[in-house]
Amino acid sequence: MNERWKRLLDRWQNILDYSAEFVGKTWLLAVVVIYVAVASIVGVLWSSEPERFDVQAAAMQRAESRGSPLVTGSITTSTLIQTAELMLDKQGGFLSNDIFPPGVWLDNIPNWEYGVLIQVRDLSRAMRESFSRSQSQSKEDPDLALAEPRFNFDSNSWIVPASESEYREGIDYLKRYLARLEDDDESNAQFYARADNLRYWLGIVQNRLGSLSQRLTASVGQRRINTDLAGDEAAVQSTSAPRELDVKTPWSELDDVFYEARGTTWALLQFLRAIEMDFADVLQKKNALISVRQIIRELESCQDDIASPLILNGTGFGLFANHSLVMASYISRANAGIIDLRDLMARG
Repeated sequence: MNERWKRLLDRWQNILDYSAEFVGKTWLLAVVVIYVAVASIVGVLWSSEPERFDVQAAAMQRAESRGSPLVTGSITTSTLIQTAELMLDKQGGFLSNDIFPPGVWLDNIPNWEYGVLIQVRDLSRAMRESFSRSQSQSKEDPDLALAEPRFNFDSNSWIVPASESEYREGIDYLKRYLARLEDDDESNAQFYARADNLRYWLGIVQNRLGSLSQRLTASVGQRRINTDLAGDEAAVQSTSAPRELDVKTPWSELDDVFYEARGTTWALLQFLRAIEMDFADVLQKKNALISVRQIIRELESCQDDIASPLILNGTGFGLFANHSLVMASYISRANAGIIDLRDLMARG
């Protein structure tokens, strides 16, 4: 009798042990499933791009908070600050250097951030080297000289120092420059809205858009003639190169290039609207306001809503769309406008 009860107790103990193990595994699985589901939902929310803003209203609000009037350069500087702040403080924050889910899973928004960051770097460089200096040998502004290198810090650094902390320092220096710019008692901060200064920045923009257009077009693969030395009989290069090149963006990088272009054009839209106001007299004299507005219109088309959940990569005249080619078309037209605008700025 005792032996029988012992066997029964052992059996029940085995059942209880198995049940506890099963419940433990089920609980762990449930926690993992819930975590993945919540992280996925948060990831979708974080993947939304921020809305565009009214550059003039933002500049006026910033000036009113300090009790200062708007002056030449206020809108451009304020727009640069606002764009950098939105890059850092949008929904989900700055994701390029995230090492934990869901940020580490996302790649569209980090590439969007990189496109914005490139434009922030280029404009801060133009402000340091051109907009704030009357001549090539003029002394550079001390705050802009400290702001520009902060924005060139590695965007993937997550600790000691984190990318965000460096970029926020750059924003703080820009705010100091803007405060001095709008202060009548501080005449050592200037913004020179001149045609040659604007032409300098447009040259940087032209190169960026040209490169983006080429990378987007390479989504379908092309065999291109090497034109590196075209136009100069005496031109030479370091090593030999083939006369024809096979150029194709890897399929895994298609959406990366596309969203970098979205971020670039989003930031450039804000900057051109600010330039349109701060350089209004120069543009009016050169009869170039219409050119700026047409460039803005082309860039606005780059920000249209994407109906597909995926970035499609059909052939040029195929059954399915190719989002990269559509984006490249808009950017190429905007770049053609930038080239024409630079020519207008060079004329007397």
